[in-house]
Amino acid sequence: MKLQNKLLIAILVIGAVGSSLWQFKLDLLMAAVPKLLAWRQPIGPNIDVPWQKGPEVASKPLSERPPNIILILADDLGFNDVSLYNGGAADGSLKTPSIDALGQDGVRFNHGYAANAVCAPSRASILTGRYSTRFGFEYTPVPSAGPRILRWSSEDSPSPLPSFFFDREGPAREMAEMGMPLSEITIAELLKTRGYHTAHIGKWHLGGSPEFPEMLPTNQGFDESLHMSGMLYLPEDSPQVVNAKIPDQPIERMVWATAQYSSFFNDGPRFEPRGYLTDYYTDEALKVIENHQNEPFFLYLAHWGIHNPLQATREDYDALNHIQDHTLRVYAAMIRSVDRSVRRITQKLEALGLEDNTLVIFTSDNGGAAYIGLPDINAPFRGWKLTHFEGGVHVPFLAKWPDRIDPGSAYDGPVHHNDIFATIAAAAGASIPSDRVIDGVDLLPHLRGETDEPPHQTLFWRQGHQQTVLAWPWKLIREGRQSKTWLFNLLVDPTEQTNLAETEADVVKTLNQQLDEHNAQQAIPMWGNFVDSPVLIDKHGEQPYEPGDEYIYWPN
Repeated sequence: MKLQNKLLIAILVIGAVGSSLWQFKLDLLMAAVPKLLAWRQPIGPNIDVPWQKGPEVASKPLSERPPNIILILADDLGFNDVSLYNGGAADGSLKTPSIDALGQDGVRFNHGYAANAVCAPSRASILTGRYSTRFGFEYTPVPSAGPRILRWSSEDSPSPLPSFFFDREGPAREMAEMGMPLSEITIAELLKTRGYHTAHIGKWHLGGSPEFPEMLPTNQGFDESLHMSGMLYLPEDSPQVVNAKIPDQPIERMVWATAQYSSFFNDGPRFEPRGYLTDYYTDEALKVIENHQNEPFFLYLAHWGIHNPLQATREDYDALNHIQDHTLRVYAAMIRSVDRSVRRITQKLEALGLEDNTLVIFTSDNGGAAYIGLPDINAPFRGWKLTHFEGGVHVPFLAKWPDRIDPGSAYDGPVHHNDIFATIAAAAGASIPSDRVIDGVDLLPHLRGETDEPPHQTLFWRQGHQQTVLAWPWKLIREGRQSKTWLFNLLVDPTEQTNLAETEADVVKTLNQQLDEHNAQQAIPMWGNFVDSPVLIDKHGEQPYEPGDEYIYWPN
Protein backbone atom coordinates (compact mmCIF):
# COMPACT_ATOMS: atom_id res chain seq x y z
CA MET A 1 0.00 0.00 0.00
CA LYS A 2 1.34 3.44 -0.90
CA LEU A 3 2.60 5.61 1.95
CA GLN A 4 0.08 8.38 1.37
CA ASN A 5 -2.82 5.89 1.54
CA LYS A 6 -1.49 4.46 4.80
CA LEU A 7 -1.24 7.96 6.21
CA LEU A 8 -4.78 8.80 5.19
CA ILE A 9 -6.17 5.63 6.74
CA ALA A 10 -4.26 6.28 9.93
CA ILE A 11 -5.71 9.78 10.18
CA LEU A 12 -9.20 8.41 9.63
CA VAL A 13 -8.89 5.67 12.23
CA ILE A 14 -7.40 7.96 14.88
CA GLY A 15 -10.09 10.56 14.29
CA ALA A 16 -12.91 8.03 14.29
CA VAL A 17 -11.99 6.42 17.61
CA GLY A 18 -10.16 9.07 19.54
CA SER A 19 -11.43 12.55 18.93
CA SER A 20 -14.64 14.29 19.83
CA LEU A 21 -13.79 17.08 17.37
CA TRP A 22 -14.76 15.01 14.36
CA GLN A 23 -18.33 13.82 14.34
CA PHE A 24 -18.31 12.50 10.83
CA LYS A 25 -15.71 10.73 8.78
CA LEU A 26 -16.42 13.14 5.91
CA ASP A 27 -15.43 16.14 8.03
CA LEU A 28 -12.20 14.38 8.90
CA LEU A 29 -11.47 13.51 5.31
CA MET A 30 -12.17 17.06 4.14
CA ALA A 31 -9.68 18.34 6.68
CA ALA A 32 -7.08 15.66 5.99
CA VAL A 33 -6.94 15.84 2.20
CA PRO A 34 -5.57 19.41 1.88
CA LYS A 35 -2.84 18.63 4.42
CA LEU A 36 -1.97 15.43 2.60
CA LEU A 37 -1.82 17.25 -0.72
CA ALA A 38 0.39 19.98 0.72
CA TRP A 39 2.77 17.29 1.96
CA ARG A 40 2.78 15.31 -1.27
CA GLN A 41 2.77 18.27 -3.68
CA PRO A 42 4.66 21.21 -2.17
CA ILE A 43 4.12 24.53 -3.94
CA GLY A 44 6.88 27.10 -4.25
CA PRO A 45 6.65 30.87 -4.76
CA ASN A 46 5.83 32.33 -8.15
CA ILE A 47 8.52 32.28 -10.85
CA ASP A 48 8.91 34.15 -14.11
CA VAL A 49 8.00 31.59 -16.75
CA PRO A 50 11.02 31.06 -19.03
CA TRP A 51 9.11 31.17 -22.32
CA GLN A 52 11.06 30.47 -25.49
CA LYS A 53 11.86 33.39 -27.78
CA GLY A 54 11.01 33.27 -31.46
CA PRO A 55 12.92 34.93 -34.30
CA GLU A 56 13.57 38.66 -34.03
CA VAL A 57 12.78 39.13 -37.71
CA ALA A 58 10.26 37.26 -39.85
CA SER A 59 11.67 35.18 -42.68
CA LYS A 60 8.52 35.72 -44.75
CA PRO A 61 5.87 38.43 -44.99
CA LEU A 62 2.77 37.70 -42.91
CA SER A 63 0.68 37.12 -46.04
CA GLU A 64 3.00 34.30 -47.13
CA ARG A 65 2.99 32.46 -43.82
CA PRO A 66 0.49 29.88 -42.62
CA PRO A 67 -2.03 31.47 -40.26
CA ASN A 68 -1.42 31.78 -36.57
CA ILE A 69 -3.96 29.72 -34.66
CA ILE A 70 -5.39 30.41 -31.22
CA LEU A 71 -7.79 27.95 -29.63
CA ILE A 72 -9.51 29.33 -26.53
CA LEU A 73 -11.36 26.69 -24.55
CA ALA A 74 -13.59 27.71 -21.66
CA ASP A 75 -14.59 25.19 -19.01
CA ASP A 76 -18.26 24.46 -18.18
CA LEU A 77 -19.44 27.58 -20.03
CA GLY A 78 -23.15 27.19 -20.73
CA PHE A 79 -24.88 28.16 -23.97
CA ASN A 80 -26.67 31.00 -22.15
CA ASP A 81 -23.40 32.36 -20.73
CA VAL A 82 -22.55 34.09 -24.02
CA SER A 83 -24.75 37.08 -24.79
CA LEU A 84 -24.42 36.69 -28.55
CA TYR A 85 -26.72 33.68 -28.38
CA ASN A 86 -29.35 34.83 -25.90
CA GLY A 87 -28.92 38.56 -25.38
CA GLY A 88 -27.48 38.46 -21.87
CA ALA A 89 -25.92 36.06 -19.40
CA ALA A 90 -26.45 35.62 -15.64
CA ASP A 91 -29.69 37.50 -14.82
CA GLY A 92 -29.89 38.62 -18.45
CA SER A 93 -27.90 41.80 -17.86
CA LEU A 94 -24.36 40.50 -18.34
CA LYS A 95 -22.88 41.12 -21.77
CA THR A 96 -19.88 39.29 -23.20
CA PRO A 97 -18.89 41.77 -25.92
CA SER A 98 -15.43 40.36 -26.61
CA ILE A 99 -16.59 36.77 -27.00
CA ASP A 100 -19.56 38.03 -29.03
CA ALA A 101 -17.21 39.93 -31.34
CA LEU A 102 -15.57 36.69 -32.48
CA GLY A 103 -18.91 35.65 -33.95
CA GLN A 104 -19.85 39.13 -35.13
CA ASP A 105 -16.53 39.51 -36.94
CA GLY A 106 -16.43 35.87 -37.97
CA VAL A 107 -18.87 32.97 -37.69
CA ARG A 108 -21.33 31.91 -35.02
CA PHE A 109 -22.13 28.21 -35.09
CA ASN A 110 -25.70 27.90 -33.87
CA HIS A 111 -25.50 24.12 -33.45
CA GLY A 112 -22.02 23.63 -32.04
CA TYR A 113 -21.62 20.38 -30.13
CA ALA A 114 -19.11 19.37 -27.50
CA ALA A 115 -17.48 15.99 -27.98
CA ASN A 116 -18.70 14.91 -24.57
CA ALA A 117 -20.81 16.18 -21.70
CA VAL A 118 -17.77 16.18 -19.43
CA CYS A 119 -14.37 17.79 -19.71
CA ALA A 120 -11.51 15.34 -20.27
CA PRO A 121 -13.00 13.23 -23.11
CA SER A 122 -13.98 16.45 -24.92
CA ARG A 123 -10.41 17.70 -24.67
CA ALA A 124 -9.04 14.44 -26.00
CA SER A 125 -11.36 14.70 -29.02
CA ILE A 126 -10.54 18.36 -29.68
CA LEU A 127 -6.82 17.65 -29.84
CA THR A 128 -7.08 14.50 -31.97
CA GLY A 129 -10.14 15.06 -34.16
CA ARG A 130 -11.40 11.63 -33.08
CA TYR A 131 -14.08 10.29 -30.79
CA SER A 132 -12.06 9.71 -27.64
CA THR A 133 -13.77 6.34 -27.30
CA ARG A 134 -11.78 5.22 -30.36
CA PHE A 135 -8.74 5.04 -28.09
CA GLY A 136 -10.45 4.14 -24.82
CA PHE A 137 -10.53 7.60 -23.22
CA GLU A 138 -14.13 7.25 -22.09
CA TYR A 139 -14.21 8.43 -18.48
CA THR A 140 -12.87 11.55 -16.79
CA PRO A 141 -9.86 11.07 -14.49
CA VAL A 142 -10.54 12.28 -10.95
CA PRO A 143 -8.26 12.84 -7.93
CA SER A 144 -7.59 9.69 -5.96
CA ALA A 145 -9.44 11.08 -2.93
CA GLY A 146 -12.41 12.16 -5.07
CA PRO A 147 -14.37 8.88 -5.11
CA ARG A 148 -14.21 8.57 -1.34
CA ILE A 149 -15.42 12.16 -0.89
CA LEU A 150 -18.27 11.55 -3.36
CA ARG A 151 -19.29 8.34 -1.60
CA TRP A 152 -19.24 9.79 1.89
CA SER A 153 -20.91 13.00 0.74
CA SER A 154 -23.78 11.04 -0.76
CA GLU A 155 -24.14 9.17 2.54
CA ASP A 156 -23.83 12.32 4.64
CA SER A 157 -26.42 14.27 2.63
CA PRO A 158 -29.12 11.75 1.68
CA SER A 159 -31.32 12.85 -1.18
CA PRO A 160 -34.82 11.80 -2.22
CA LEU A 161 -33.21 10.97 -5.54
CA PRO A 162 -32.33 7.32 -6.14
CA SER A 163 -28.98 6.31 -4.74
CA PHE A 164 -25.54 6.79 -6.18
CA PHE A 165 -24.18 3.46 -7.35
CA PHE A 166 -20.53 2.84 -6.52
CA ASP A 167 -18.93 -0.08 -8.31
CA ARG A 168 -15.71 0.24 -6.31
CA GLU A 169 -13.94 2.68 -4.03
CA GLY A 170 -12.21 4.51 -6.86
CA PRO A 171 -9.64 4.36 -9.64
CA ALA A 172 -6.75 1.98 -9.21
CA ARG A 173 -4.26 4.51 -10.63
CA GLU A 174 -3.23 8.04 -9.84
CA MET A 175 -5.08 10.70 -11.82
CA ALA A 176 -1.87 11.72 -13.59
CA GLU A 177 -1.42 8.17 -14.87
CA MET A 178 -4.82 8.18 -16.58
CA GLY A 179 -4.42 10.04 -19.84
CA MET A 180 -4.34 10.16 -23.60
CA PRO A 181 -2.12 7.51 -25.22
CA LEU A 182 1.07 8.80 -26.78
CA SER A 183 0.14 6.88 -29.94
CA GLU A 184 -2.52 9.51 -30.64
CA ILE A 185 -1.53 12.34 -32.99
CA THR A 186 -2.48 15.74 -31.63
CA ILE A 187 -3.08 18.85 -33.68
CA ALA A 188 0.06 20.29 -32.06
CA GLU A 189 2.13 17.40 -33.44
CA LEU A 190 0.61 17.94 -36.87
CA LEU A 191 1.35 21.66 -36.81
CA LYS A 192 4.97 21.00 -35.89
CA THR A 193 5.40 19.48 -39.36
CA ARG A 194 4.46 22.90 -40.79
CA GLY A 195 6.99 24.83 -38.73
CA TYR A 196 4.66 26.08 -36.02
CA HIS A 197 5.70 27.01 -32.53
CA THR A 198 3.18 25.30 -30.23
CA ALA A 199 2.26 26.40 -26.70
CA HIS A 200 -0.27 25.20 -24.16
CA ILE A 201 -1.51 27.27 -21.22
CA GLY A 202 -4.00 26.18 -18.56
CA LYS A 203 -5.96 23.02 -18.03
CA TRP A 204 -4.80 19.77 -19.64
CA HIS A 205 -6.61 16.87 -17.88
CA LEU A 206 -5.17 14.30 -20.28
CA GLY A 207 -2.63 12.76 -17.94
CA GLY A 208 0.75 13.70 -16.61
CA SER A 209 2.29 15.64 -13.74
CA PRO A 210 5.83 16.50 -12.65
CA GLU A 211 5.90 13.05 -11.03
CA PHE A 212 4.41 11.32 -14.12
CA PRO A 213 5.68 13.42 -17.06
CA GLU A 214 5.08 10.94 -19.89
CA MET A 215 1.65 12.28 -20.93
CA LEU A 216 2.31 15.98 -20.38
CA PRO A 217 1.70 18.42 -23.27
CA THR A 218 5.43 18.62 -24.01
CA ASN A 219 5.29 14.93 -24.96
CA GLN A 220 2.18 15.48 -27.09
CA GLY A 221 3.48 18.04 -29.60
CA PHE A 222 3.71 21.22 -27.52
CA ASP A 223 7.03 23.05 -27.37
CA GLU A 224 6.14 24.47 -23.99
CA SER A 225 3.35 24.27 -21.46
CA LEU A 226 2.20 26.31 -18.49
CA HIS A 227 0.13 23.67 -16.78
CA MET A 228 -2.66 24.06 -14.20
CA SER A 229 -1.97 21.76 -11.27
CA GLY A 230 -4.40 23.18 -8.72
CA MET A 231 -8.04 24.19 -8.94
CA LEU A 232 -8.07 27.49 -7.05
CA TYR A 233 -8.24 30.81 -8.88
CA LEU A 234 -6.76 32.52 -5.83
CA PRO A 235 -6.09 31.29 -2.30
CA GLU A 236 -9.41 30.93 -0.53
CA ASP A 237 -8.48 33.54 2.08
CA SER A 238 -7.02 36.09 -0.35
CA PRO A 239 -8.36 39.65 0.17
CA GLN A 240 -8.68 39.88 -3.62
CA VAL A 241 -11.14 36.98 -3.98
CA VAL A 242 -14.85 36.50 -3.41
CA ASN A 243 -15.89 32.86 -2.92
CA ALA A 244 -19.23 31.13 -3.33
CA LYS A 245 -19.64 27.61 -1.94
CA ILE A 246 -22.50 25.16 -2.35
CA PRO A 247 -21.78 22.92 0.65
CA ASP A 248 -24.37 20.21 0.07
CA GLN A 249 -23.11 19.19 -3.37
CA PRO A 250 -20.71 16.20 -3.41
CA ILE A 251 -18.73 17.45 -6.43
CA GLU A 252 -18.39 20.84 -4.75
CA ARG A 253 -16.99 19.15 -1.66
CA MET A 254 -14.54 17.14 -3.73
CA VAL A 255 -13.28 20.20 -5.60
CA TRP A 256 -12.83 22.42 -2.53
CA ALA A 257 -11.11 19.64 -0.58
CA THR A 258 -8.60 18.80 -3.33
CA ALA A 259 -8.02 22.32 -4.71
CA GLN A 260 -4.65 24.04 -4.61
CA TYR A 261 -3.33 27.33 -6.00
CA SER A 262 -0.66 25.91 -8.26
CA SER A 263 0.88 25.69 -11.72
CA PHE A 264 4.03 24.24 -13.24
CA PHE A 265 5.98 24.90 -16.42
CA ASN A 266 6.84 21.98 -18.71
CA ASP A 267 7.75 19.25 -16.19
CA GLY A 268 9.23 21.55 -13.57
CA PRO A 269 8.23 22.02 -9.92
CA ARG A 270 4.92 23.48 -8.80
CA PHE A 271 4.69 27.16 -7.99
CA GLU A 272 2.02 29.70 -7.16
CA PRO A 273 0.51 31.59 -10.09
CA ARG A 274 0.58 35.38 -10.00
CA GLY A 275 -2.88 36.83 -9.40
CA TYR A 276 -6.32 35.59 -10.42
CA LEU A 277 -5.90 32.48 -12.53
CA THR A 278 -7.87 33.59 -15.62
CA ASP A 279 -5.95 36.87 -15.74
CA TYR A 280 -2.64 35.14 -15.04
CA TYR A 281 -3.06 32.71 -17.92
CA THR A 282 -3.98 35.61 -20.18
CA ASP A 283 -0.89 37.57 -19.10
CA GLU A 284 1.27 34.61 -20.04
CA ALA A 285 -0.59 34.02 -23.32
CA LEU A 286 0.21 37.58 -24.38
CA LYS A 287 3.90 36.86 -23.82
CA VAL A 288 3.71 33.82 -26.11
CA ILE A 289 2.05 35.87 -28.85
CA GLU A 290 4.64 38.64 -28.46
CA ASN A 291 7.55 36.19 -28.51
CA HIS A 292 6.42 34.39 -31.67
CA GLN A 293 4.89 37.16 -33.75
CA ASN A 294 7.46 36.56 -36.49
CA GLU A 295 6.66 32.91 -37.08
CA PRO A 296 3.51 30.77 -37.25
CA PHE A 297 2.32 29.81 -33.78
CA PHE A 298 -0.40 27.67 -32.25
CA LEU A 299 -1.61 28.77 -28.83
CA TYR A 300 -3.96 26.46 -26.94
CA LEU A 301 -5.35 28.62 -24.13
CA ALA A 302 -7.37 26.22 -21.99
CA HIS A 303 -8.96 28.34 -19.30
CA TRP A 304 -10.14 26.85 -16.01
CA GLY A 305 -12.85 29.52 -15.99
CA ILE A 306 -15.68 29.13 -15.29
CA HIS A 307 -15.44 25.72 -13.62
CA ASN A 308 -16.03 25.53 -9.88
CA PRO A 309 -14.80 26.37 -7.26
CA LEU A 310 -16.71 29.59 -7.79
CA GLN A 311 -14.19 32.37 -7.17
CA ALA A 312 -14.18 35.86 -8.66
CA THR A 313 -11.94 38.85 -8.26
CA ARG A 314 -13.36 41.45 -5.92
CA GLU A 315 -13.09 43.99 -8.73
CA ASP A 316 -15.26 41.92 -11.07
CA TYR A 317 -17.68 41.13 -8.26
CA ASP A 318 -18.04 44.80 -7.30
CA ALA A 319 -18.68 45.74 -10.92
CA LEU A 320 -21.87 43.64 -10.88
CA ASN A 321 -23.52 44.99 -7.74
CA HIS A 322 -26.93 45.03 -9.46
CA ILE A 323 -27.02 41.21 -9.27
CA GLN A 324 -28.54 40.36 -5.90
CA ASP A 325 -27.93 36.61 -5.69
CA HIS A 326 -24.41 36.10 -4.32
CA THR A 327 -23.65 32.86 -6.15
CA LEU A 328 -24.95 34.19 -9.45
CA ARG A 329 -22.93 37.36 -9.00
CA VAL A 330 -19.70 35.44 -8.42
CA TYR A 331 -20.47 33.24 -11.42
CA ALA A 332 -21.20 36.28 -13.61
CA ALA A 333 -17.97 37.91 -12.48
CA MET A 334 -16.08 34.79 -13.58
CA ILE A 335 -17.67 35.03 -17.03
CA ARG A 336 -16.62 38.69 -17.11
CA SER A 337 -12.99 37.66 -16.57
CA VAL A 338 -13.10 35.15 -19.44
CA ASP A 339 -14.57 37.81 -21.71
CA ARG A 340 -11.78 40.19 -20.66
CA SER A 341 -9.25 37.50 -21.57
CA VAL A 342 -10.66 37.28 -25.09
CA ARG A 343 -10.53 41.06 -25.43
CA ARG A 344 -6.89 41.20 -24.37
CA ILE A 345 -5.94 38.43 -26.79
CA THR A 346 -7.63 40.09 -29.77
CA GLN A 347 -6.22 43.50 -28.85
CA LYS A 348 -2.70 42.04 -28.78
CA LEU A 349 -3.22 40.56 -32.25
CA GLU A 350 -4.40 43.94 -33.53
CA ALA A 351 -1.48 45.79 -31.93
CA LEU A 352 1.03 43.45 -33.57
CA GLY A 353 -0.69 43.51 -36.95
CA LEU A 354 -1.45 39.77 -36.75
CA GLU A 355 -5.25 39.90 -36.71
CA ASP A 356 -5.94 39.27 -40.40
CA ASN A 357 -3.80 36.14 -40.55
CA THR A 358 -4.89 34.55 -37.28
CA LEU A 359 -7.62 31.96 -36.88
CA VAL A 360 -9.22 32.27 -33.44
CA ILE A 361 -11.61 29.55 -32.27
CA PHE A 362 -13.61 29.80 -29.05
CA THR A 363 -15.75 27.09 -27.47
CA SER A 364 -16.54 25.31 -24.20
CA ASP A 365 -15.69 21.74 -23.26
CA ASN A 366 -19.32 21.01 -22.25
CA GLY A 367 -22.42 22.71 -20.92
CA GLY A 368 -22.95 24.33 -17.54
CA ALA A 369 -23.10 22.21 -14.38
CA ALA A 370 -26.17 21.59 -12.24
CA TYR A 371 -24.17 21.22 -9.04
CA ILE A 372 -23.37 24.95 -8.82
CA GLY A 373 -27.05 25.53 -8.12
CA LEU A 374 -27.91 28.16 -10.75
CA PRO A 375 -30.82 28.11 -13.23
CA ASP A 376 -30.81 29.07 -16.90
CA ILE A 377 -27.08 28.80 -17.61
CA ASN A 378 -27.84 26.41 -20.47
CA ALA A 379 -31.09 28.11 -21.52
CA PRO A 380 -33.09 27.48 -23.59
CA PHE A 381 -31.99 23.85 -23.43
CA ARG A 382 -32.80 21.07 -21.00
CA GLY A 383 -30.11 19.23 -19.13
CA TRP A 384 -26.68 19.94 -17.73
CA LYS A 385 -23.07 18.98 -17.90
CA LEU A 386 -22.83 15.18 -17.45
CA THR A 387 -26.01 14.60 -19.50
CA HIS A 388 -26.37 14.22 -23.25
CA PHE A 389 -29.39 16.49 -23.34
CA GLU A 390 -28.74 19.69 -25.29
CA GLY A 391 -27.82 21.58 -22.14
CA GLY A 392 -24.86 19.23 -21.66
CA VAL A 393 -23.47 19.17 -25.19
CA HIS A 394 -24.86 22.16 -27.16
CA VAL A 395 -22.20 24.78 -26.46
CA PRO A 396 -20.94 28.21 -27.58
CA PHE A 397 -18.84 27.75 -30.72
CA LEU A 398 -17.33 30.74 -32.56
CA ALA A 399 -14.49 31.36 -35.00
CA LYS A 400 -12.83 34.40 -36.54
CA TRP A 401 -10.33 34.58 -39.41
CA PRO A 402 -10.66 37.87 -41.33
CA ASP A 403 -8.78 36.56 -44.35
CA ARG A 404 -11.02 33.53 -44.83
CA ILE A 405 -14.32 33.81 -42.89
CA ASP A 406 -16.93 36.39 -43.83
CA PRO A 407 -17.84 38.59 -40.85
CA GLY A 408 -21.27 38.15 -39.37
CA SER A 409 -21.70 34.61 -40.65
CA ALA A 410 -24.13 32.27 -38.92
CA TYR A 411 -23.92 28.56 -39.63
CA ASP A 412 -26.87 26.35 -38.72
CA GLY A 413 -25.60 22.86 -39.53
CA PRO A 414 -24.44 20.66 -36.64
CA VAL A 415 -20.70 20.98 -36.06
CA HIS A 416 -18.58 19.16 -33.50
CA HIS A 417 -15.43 19.51 -31.45
CA ASN A 418 -13.84 16.88 -33.68
CA ASP A 419 -14.01 19.41 -36.52
CA ILE A 420 -11.54 21.74 -34.81
CA PHE A 421 -8.64 19.38 -35.59
CA ALA A 422 -9.52 18.98 -39.27
CA THR A 423 -10.25 22.69 -39.75
CA ILE A 424 -6.97 23.79 -38.16
CA ALA A 425 -5.02 21.20 -40.14
CA ALA A 426 -6.54 22.40 -43.41
CA ALA A 427 -5.97 26.06 -42.55
CA ALA A 428 -2.30 25.35 -41.84
CA GLY A 429 -1.84 23.13 -44.90
CA ALA A 430 -0.91 20.16 -42.73
CA SER A 431 -1.45 16.65 -44.07
CA ILE A 432 -3.34 14.20 -41.88
CA PRO A 433 -1.76 10.71 -41.99
CA SER A 434 -3.75 8.52 -44.37
CA ASP A 435 -3.89 5.63 -41.90
CA ARG A 436 -5.56 7.74 -39.23
CA VAL A 437 -9.35 7.67 -38.82
CA ILE A 438 -10.43 11.28 -38.29
CA ASP A 439 -14.04 11.86 -37.28
CA GLY A 440 -14.00 15.62 -37.81
CA VAL A 441 -14.20 17.54 -41.08
CA ASP A 442 -12.75 20.81 -42.39
CA LEU A 443 -15.50 23.39 -41.85
CA LEU A 444 -14.08 26.09 -44.12
CA PRO A 445 -15.59 24.76 -47.40
CA HIS A 446 -18.99 24.67 -45.68
CA LEU A 447 -18.61 28.24 -44.49
CA ARG A 448 -17.59 29.41 -47.97
CA GLY A 449 -20.54 27.70 -49.62
CA GLU A 450 -18.32 25.35 -51.60
CA THR A 451 -20.49 22.38 -50.68
CA ASP A 452 -24.16 21.88 -49.91
CA GLU A 453 -23.48 18.70 -47.97
CA PRO A 454 -23.79 19.00 -44.19
CA PRO A 455 -20.54 18.44 -42.27
CA HIS A 456 -22.02 15.33 -40.62
CA GLN A 457 -24.77 12.83 -41.30
CA THR A 458 -24.54 11.51 -37.75
CA LEU A 459 -22.83 12.44 -34.48
CA PHE A 460 -22.25 10.18 -31.48
CA TRP A 461 -21.65 10.47 -27.75
CA ARG A 462 -20.78 7.65 -25.38
CA GLN A 463 -19.83 7.46 -21.73
CA GLY A 464 -20.51 4.01 -20.42
CA HIS A 465 -24.19 3.18 -20.59
CA GLN A 466 -25.20 6.77 -21.47
CA GLN A 467 -25.09 6.73 -25.27
CA THR A 468 -26.47 9.11 -27.87
CA VAL A 469 -26.78 9.50 -31.63
CA LEU A 470 -27.80 12.59 -33.56
CA ALA A 471 -28.99 11.88 -37.11
CA TRP A 472 -30.49 15.24 -37.95
CA PRO A 473 -33.16 16.04 -37.03
CA TRP A 474 -33.53 12.93 -34.84
CA LYS A 475 -31.67 12.56 -31.58
CA LEU A 476 -31.79 9.41 -29.47
CA ILE A 477 -30.43 9.13 -25.91
CA ARG A 478 -30.31 5.76 -24.19
CA GLU A 479 -29.33 5.14 -20.60
CA GLY A 480 -28.62 1.63 -19.34
CA ARG A 481 -29.02 2.02 -15.60
CA GLN A 482 -32.75 2.70 -16.01
CA SER A 483 -33.07 1.00 -19.43
CA LYS A 484 -34.62 4.24 -20.64
CA THR A 485 -34.73 5.85 -24.09
CA TRP A 486 -35.46 9.41 -25.15
CA LEU A 487 -36.12 10.40 -28.77
CA PHE A 488 -36.49 13.98 -30.01
CA ASN A 489 -37.02 15.70 -33.33
CA LEU A 490 -34.78 18.74 -32.95
CA LEU A 491 -36.17 20.43 -36.03
CA VAL A 492 -39.57 20.93 -34.39
CA ASP A 493 -38.54 20.43 -30.75
CA PRO A 494 -35.06 21.95 -30.30
CA THR A 495 -35.40 22.09 -26.51
CA GLU A 496 -36.28 18.38 -26.19
CA GLN A 497 -39.65 18.70 -24.50
CA THR A 498 -41.47 15.77 -26.10
CA ASN A 499 -40.12 12.23 -25.90
CA LEU A 500 -41.21 10.38 -29.05
CA ALA A 501 -39.63 7.03 -28.19
CA GLU A 502 -42.99 5.33 -27.71
CA THR A 503 -44.59 6.62 -30.91
CA GLU A 504 -41.63 6.42 -33.34
CA ALA A 505 -40.58 2.80 -32.95
CA ASP A 506 -39.02 2.56 -36.42
CA VAL A 507 -36.84 5.60 -35.82
CA VAL A 508 -35.76 4.21 -32.46
CA LYS A 509 -34.83 0.92 -34.07
CA THR A 510 -32.78 2.58 -36.81
CA LEU A 511 -30.90 4.88 -34.45
CA ASN A 512 -30.20 2.06 -32.01
CA GLN A 513 -28.66 0.12 -34.88
CA GLN A 514 -26.49 3.10 -35.79
CA LEU A 515 -25.34 3.38 -32.18
CA ASP A 516 -24.53 -0.32 -32.06
CA GLU A 517 -22.51 -0.05 -35.28
CA HIS A 518 -20.64 2.94 -33.89
CA ASN A 519 -19.92 1.15 -30.61
CA ALA A 520 -18.48 -1.81 -32.49
CA GLN A 521 -15.76 0.52 -33.83
CA GLN A 522 -14.78 1.91 -30.42
CA ALA A 523 -12.12 0.66 -28.04
CA ILE A 524 -12.50 -0.87 -24.61
CA PRO A 525 -12.21 1.87 -21.95
CA MET A 526 -8.67 2.23 -20.62
CA TRP A 527 -10.12 2.31 -17.09
CA GLY A 528 -13.56 1.60 -15.75
CA ASN A 529 -16.12 3.83 -14.11
CA PHE A 530 -16.57 3.80 -10.36
CA VAL A 531 -19.89 5.62 -9.94
CA ASP A 532 -23.32 6.06 -11.48
CA SER A 533 -24.55 9.44 -10.32
CA PRO A 534 -28.19 10.56 -10.69
CA VAL A 535 -28.56 13.98 -12.36
CA LEU A 536 -31.91 15.75 -12.60
CA ILE A 537 -32.64 16.90 -16.14
CA ASP A 538 -34.90 19.87 -15.45
CA LYS A 539 -33.71 21.05 -12.02
CA HIS A 540 -30.34 22.20 -10.78
CA GLY A 541 -28.61 20.63 -7.82
CA GLU A 542 -30.10 22.93 -5.19
CA GLN A 543 -33.69 22.21 -6.21
CA PRO A 544 -35.50 19.32 -4.52
CA TYR A 545 -36.37 16.14 -6.34
CA GLU A 546 -40.07 15.37 -6.54
CA PRO A 547 -41.68 12.14 -7.77
CA GLY A 548 -42.07 12.35 -11.51
CA ASP A 549 -38.96 14.48 -12.10
CA GLU A 550 -36.83 13.00 -14.86
CA TYR A 551 -33.22 12.13 -14.18
CA ILE A 552 -30.39 10.33 -15.90
CA TYR A 553 -27.49 8.36 -14.47
CA TRP A 554 -24.04 9.66 -15.32
CA PRO A 555 -21.40 6.92 -15.28
CA ASN A 556 -17.79 7.81 -14.53
